[in-house]
Amino acid sequence: MTGTSQLGISDDGDHRAAHVDALAGLDNALQQPLPISLQQALLAARSALTEAMAERRLAQRRYAALFNAVPDPVSILSATGVVLDVNSAGVRAYGRTREEIVGQPIELLNPDLPADHLEPVWETLNRGETYVVEVTNMRGDGSRFPVEVHSATIEHDDAHCIVAVARDLSRRWQAETRYRLLLESIDKGVMLFDRHLGIISANPAAHRIFNLGSIAPAKVPLHSDEWISVDEHGRRLRPEHWPVTRSFAEGRTIPSTIIGLYHRPNGRMIWISITTVPVFSAGCDLPDHVFSLFSDITELKRDHALFDRAQSLAHIGGWEWDRGQQRLYLTGEAQRILGQQSAPTDLEQLLACLNSLSRQQLRDAMERVVEQRTGFELELQGQRASGHSFWIRMIGEVELGDLASTRIAGTLQDITEPKHAEQTLKNQARTDPLTGIMNRDAALTDLEARLSNPSHAEVAVLYIDLDRFKTVNDVLGHNAGDLLLIEATRRISDAIGTEGLLARFGGDEFVVTCDARELPGRPEKLAEAITRAFVPPFQFGKDEFPVTTSIGIARAPKDGVRPQQLIQNADLAMYECKRRDRNGWQLFSPELARRQRDRLQIERRLRKALDRDEFRLVYQPQVDLRSGQTIACEALIRWRSRQLGELRPDIFISHAENTGDIVRIGEWVLHQACRQIREWQREGLGMMRVAINVSYRQFSGDRLARQVREVLDHYGLPGSALELEFTERVLIEDAPATLRTFAELRAMGVVLTIDDFGEGYSALNYLRTLPIHGLKLSQLFISGVPGNPSDVAVCEAVCGIARSLGLGLVAEGIESEAQRQFLLGLGVPVGQGFLFAPGLSPPDFSRQLTRADIAGPVPQV
Repeated sequence: MTGTSQLGISDDGDHRAAHVDALAGLDNALQQPLPISLQQALLAARSALTEAMAERRLAQRRYAALFNAVPDPVSILSATGVVLDVNSAGVRAYGRTREEIVGQPIELLNPDLPADHLEPVWETLNRGETYVVEVTNMRGDGSRFPVEVHSATIEHDDAHCIVAVARDLSRRWQAETRYRLLLESIDKGVMLFDRHLGIISANPAAHRIFNLGSIAPAKVPLHSDEWISVDEHGRRLRPEHWPVTRSFAEGRTIPSTIIGLYHRPNGRMIWISITTVPVFSAGCDLPDHVFSLFSDITELKRDHALFDRAQSLAHIGGWEWDRGQQRLYLTGEAQRILGQQSAPTDLEQLLACLNSLSRQQLRDAMERVVEQRTGFELELQGQRASGHSFWIRMIGEVELGDLASTRIAGTLQDITEPKHAEQTLKNQARTDPLTGIMNRDAALTDLEARLSNPSHAEVAVLYIDLDRFKTVNDVLGHNAGDLLLIEATRRISDAIGTEGLLARFGGDEFVVTCDARELPGRPEKLAEAITRAFVPPFQFGKDEFPVTTSIGIARAPKDGVRPQQLIQNADLAMYECKRRDRNGWQLFSPELARRQRDRLQIERRLRKALDRDEFRLVYQPQVDLRSGQTIACEALIRWRSRQLGELRPDIFISHAENTGDIVRIGEWVLHQACRQIREWQREGLGMMRVAINVSYRQFSGDRLARQVREVLDHYGLPGSALELEFTERVLIEDAPATLRTFAELRAMGVVLTIDDFGEGYSALNYLRTLPIHGLKLSQLFISGVPGNPSDVAVCEAVCGIARSLGLGLVAEGIESEAQRQFLLGLGVPVGQGFLFAPGLSPPDFSRQLTRADIAGPVPQV
């Protein structure tokens, strides 16, 4: 044995030291002048001590040799289960060093032991008997092996200890199990399965129950098309939920489970109660076999079903509350009436199914029953796991002869239907008349009920908006829009099934509420299902219209604890999805809320910015790239808010477009630019053409053309003094109206340019028909030339398009001489950027024109 045995000689060092000290003391005493008789006595004592020490060492060596000679693992345990010693066979069997085992609780070697596992051991040992048990031990690498442990008592230092000998049963257990399955005397079906669900063996009772014939099939019959399996409630049982499959997957015993098996060929229904036990081979941490034991309970199930059916027809279930064990029992019908995911097993869980008022009523009634021994009858309201509310009539009383009132029992009757009948008119007011689903008020009421119930408060809201619904409604009319909403309702309902509750919130907006307790990923899963449901386009006659969804998701309680707050946050997430790319879903986040607050703050200040004279225009020269002469300029808007300070246009312009304020701002820019052109004329600087940006929102009917005509007339300017730049989004908003507006503007002589060409939709087919003058190369592509091949390719392509269509070209964002030279090589005549000048105030721009001595007519693009 390596090391020192803890039980036999763990204190050997202390004993040896004590003995050595004793010998030294005797030797010292013998050196002193002592009477002869005393010296003889001391010599005798020294001889006896030396002999005792020699015998002790011999006994320890014998113990060590005997301890390590045992071929089975032997452990010495303290009274509390701490390992005091382990022999060499144990070190080898457990795959651990002795130091890793000694001093540790026995649970290290057998982690499956219950907390009170020593109680039956000591009870047996105290009777003078040997305790024998079969358990599964674990090695250091986590693998398991079955053992038969024989335990007995030993004395050590006047303390009771346990010596446990573990015999490895791996091979014997497998052999005995196979033979045991062949026993014909047992009336329960027994089968042994391998990991592929192949049947290794089955006893005669199993053959009789399943009617398998004399030869068992190679595979479990549940895999074939002949059998249909259901759970005890009649729901289809998927293969991964079979007890045998679960035992293999989870590596644990699956206790009595009721399964129904329907044999299609002969129309026979079998009900069994099955228990499955995993079997671990030596060195395995997962079971390689599963042992199943089952009984035929078809007759019992039939009798029970008849009783349940009687209860079901009357919608009455039974209940019993055991106050002593704090346990609630509900019959099957009572469980169905309550409709929870798992049946309540105590009074608090039952109370959690009810609303706050009913909860208090039942709690008070139960207290009166105990104190006064009187019965009660209550009408209570609650909520099922599906989210639907219910009404029950609950009757209870103390059982006869129960003087301590330890058991209270009674009945539950479902009175939801008559209660709901009383509210039929109210429910009609809560239903959307077009789609037949819940309306806004009903959705809010249902959501409030969910949030008020702590056990159902983990709810998620999906806020759904139909993309491009307005297009269908405007083009085909309201009847087509109504048909689209009805079909959209059907698609959403099919997508969510029974996992969510659908309501129409108004217009083309819907709300789905779902439970997120058991499946945290359910909201995202439903959002994906809804998105997929809208992939096929909507058919109206021979025309197809693609309509997609933008979905925002918010969860309680993380994203809100009140209905309006939760829906508002889901709505916010939906708008973020719509802002990005539509046709998808977006989770709410605090960052979204922060951006929403910032947006609201900007939009609130933006509405007053014009009245407070907070806008100004700067002018960036557009120059001839060959000569460097300024030939035109672009008016750029700047906003210095009194509260927010200087804001970049890329921040506030998008907000202005969302709110519609861009129309007023655009009109102001048009007036300011034309006024400045007239002012430069008065200064003798000639007719300077100014380019201004126009939002797609300004293209509404003939409003833009009329405004431009009025402003030009007001300042006495020709149309050639003005250049309007618009993005490609204008091309797809309303093509016929856009064509008319462009034609009118061109007739005035206004120069028309597509800004940032290539960044947006690039609707090339419109370029052939729109009466535009030129394209503007985006700074996004200019910044990468001449070094970036991709940007070079885009610039070459845009220049090729412009040349082939006879359109002018302006490049923006030029910051280096290399970029100017590259653009000149492509044939781009005009450009602007920091290489020439930033946006200049009107006086600075005038001074630059004066220094450059600009003269002559303005070149046309």
